[in-house]
Amino acid sequence: MNLHQFRFVQEAARRNLNLTEAAKALHTSQPGVSKAIIELEEELGVEIFARHGKRLKRITEPGQHVLRSIEMIMREVGNLKRIGEQFSAQDSGTLSIATTHTQARYVLPPAVARLREAYPKVNVSLHQGSPDQVARMLIDEVAEIGIATESLSEYQELVTLPCYEWQHMLVMPVGHPLAAKDRISLEDLAAEPIITYHPSFTGRTRIDAAFAQRKLQPRIALEAIDSDVIKTYVRLGLGIGIVAEMAVRDEPQNADLAVRPLGSLLGQNIARVAFKRGAYLRNFVYRFAEMLSDRLDRNLIAKAMSGHPNDYEL
Repeated sequence: MNLHQFRFVQEAARRNLNLTEAAKALHTSQPGVSKAIIELEEELGVEIFARHGKRLKRITEPGQHVLRSIEMIMREVGNLKRIGEQFSAQDSGTLSIATTHTQARYVLPPAVARLREAYPKVNVSLHQGSPDQVARMLIDEVAEIGIATESLSEYQELVTLPCYEWQHMLVMPVGHPLAAKDRISLEDLAAEPIITYHPSFTGRTRIDAAFAQRKLQPRIALEAIDSDVIKTYVRLGLGIGIVAEMAVRDEPQNADLAVRPLGSLLGQNIARVAFKRGAYLRNFVYRFAEMLSDRLDRNLIAKAMSGHPNDYEL
C-alpha cells in the first residue's frame, strides 16, 4: 500500500464517490484511480466501497474504518512536511488564512502587517468564503488558521478558541428619525426596511433570534456579505443597516452616517479562531494568533490542540 492509494480513496470519498471528479482533482486518469483503489482493497482484504457495476455506490462499514485511518495517516504526512519546513526554514514559508470578508477587511490588516514586519520572509495567502467554507478549507488543509463568527465551533474536526467579542451596530443617514431617539427598540427596527448580512454571515443568526424571541418579523430589504455594500445602500436611502462594529470603527468615511450600538438588543457575538485538530502548527502560525488577540497565546493554543477542551470562555 502507498500514499497514492490513500489519496485516491480519500478524494473519492470527498467527491461523493465520483471517480471522474476525483481523477480531475488529482490530475490523473479515472481508470488509474479505480485500479489503485481496487489494489488497496485486495491488499487489505476488504471492500472499501460497495459497487454497482463499475460505479461506487456507498462506503462500506469496514471502509468507514479505513477512511478514518487514512485521514489520520494523511494528516500526519502533512505534519511531517510542516515539521520539515519549520526546521529547514524557521522564519519563511506561507501562512494560509481562511476567513470571511468582514474579518479580512476590518480585523486582519493590523495583524497581517505586524506578522510581515516580524517575519518578512513569510508570505500570506488569504482565502475568503462563508463560515462553512472557512471550516471546510481548514479540514481540507487549504488553510492553517481560520477566523469567523459563525459555524466554526460546530465541526468536530476543528479546535476552536474565542478570539474577541463584538456587537452589531445600527447605521443610518444622519437625518434619519431614529438618529434623534435616545433609546431605540427592536420594534423601532422592525418598522423599518433593514439592510444586513446574508443569513450565514457575521452574526446574522443572532439578529434573527432576537427578533424571533420578541415575535417580531423584520422587513429585510436587502442581504449582503459585504459591510461596505450594506453601508452603500443605506446611503442610497433603501433602509437602515445592521453591520458589525468592526465595519464602522475609526472609519472617517462613515462621517455621513449615524451609528448606534445594538448590543443591548441583539446581544454579543464571539469571533473565533480555528485550527484543524491534530495539525502541526509552525511558529509563525502561533505568533499570528497571538497578534489577533491578547486572549490567545501559544501555551493556550497548544493545550487545546493536544486534546484538552476546545473552548476557553472569554
